[in-house]
Amino acid sequence: MGRLKLFLAAFWWGSLSAIGFLVVPLLFINMQTPAEAGRIAGILFTAQTWVCVVCGIALILASRRQSQDDSLFNRENVKVSPSGWVVTGMLCATVMEFAVSPRILAHENLPLWHSVGSALYFAQWVCATGYIWRFYTKVKRLN
Repeated sequence: MGRLKLFLAAFWWGSLSAIGFLVVPLLFINMQTPAEAGRIAGILFTAQTWVCVVCGIALILASRRQSQDDSLFNRENVKVSPSGWVVTGMLCATVMEFAVSPRILAHENLPLWHSVGSALYFAQWVCATGYIWRFYTKVKRLN
């Protein structure tokens, strides 16, 4: 169960990192117009929201399953609950998708809503990083 949780968290973190810090900036550098880059970035951010939600739900279910199997605890089955990291990351992703993105698409106060969206995206990245960091420190203590 520990490996599954690590894989899910790494996939969440890796997709956030690749899209937010590499792909989207490259879109804005290489596309013909910022509007075209923004349209594609919006599609990627929507996909990223669903990656976060699916990984988050799977992490919660895996943690729940693990706590039911407490009697089988061993080094392979590292106990790291999703705690606030996963739930907060999922909240940031859904707020960005359903509250911020519609305002950006409506061209409503773009500087403000781009800033809010960027902050929520970065907060989501921090949550994924925090979960992995916590996972790593728990594994390190077991060894």
